[in-house]
Amino acid sequence: MNIRKADERGQVNLGWLQSQHSFSFGHYYNEDYMGHGPLRVINQDVVQPGGGFSEHGHANMEIISYVLKGELAHKDSEGNESVIRPGDVQKMSAGTGIRHSEFNHSKDELVEFLQIWVVPNKVNVAPGYVQQHFTQLAEPASEPTLILSPMGEKNSLKIHQDVKVYAGTLSGTSQWRHTPGSSRQGWLQIIDGNTLVNKEPVGPGDGVALAAGEELVLEQSQGLHILYFDLPA
Repeated sequence: MNIRKADERGQVNLGWLQSQHSFSFGHYYNEDYMGHGPLRVINQDVVQPGGGFSEHGHANMEIISYVLKGELAHKDSEGNESVIRPGDVQKMSAGTGIRHSEFNHSKDELVEFLQIWVVPNKVNVAPGYVQQHFTQLAEPASEPTLILSPMGEKNSLKIHQDVKVYAGTLSGTSQWRHTPGSSRQGWLQIIDGNTLVNKEPVGPGDGVALAAGEELVLEQSQGLHILYFDLPA
């Protein structure tokens, strides 16, 4: 197990955007953090009122947006227009190529979200866009909710990769245990709160890389909001 502390992430400040990169991205490069399995990007972005990403292109990447605060407006070359709010999960399959923009149209509120990229196991698929609201994410629970999976099981969104992504806020008295197969590895991203991961303390913004077959045990959690990625090794 390797803990990636929040204050060790790559830092970007463009005025309208403050971003923290768990893995190498753009001008930030760290050869020790190039991704974890097919998980390639986790950026925690804060967009100022009136700011945003102008139209730009992607190809052959699964791109997930997970909004923590505010409202993020999305528009793309496939004709999709939407607003992503807390509790929503958006997944865009760039496939053969897609262009999109993302903006904070509020005059006084920040948008904070996680931008996540997963390398697909199928290339040159038709571009696609899906968005879904998960009511389960609004309240603490004994275990996180499955939000993405290869087959869309348990009402999750489908993703072009052998990956399962779980999200949610855990109730303070709950212990969550996840035991992967020997050919599976994991990445835990702490969004908010504190917990013990396999007896080691972690807090907001920390990431935890778990090796193939390594069990994950969360306990003594306080206000804990997480994303967990079950990945092929």
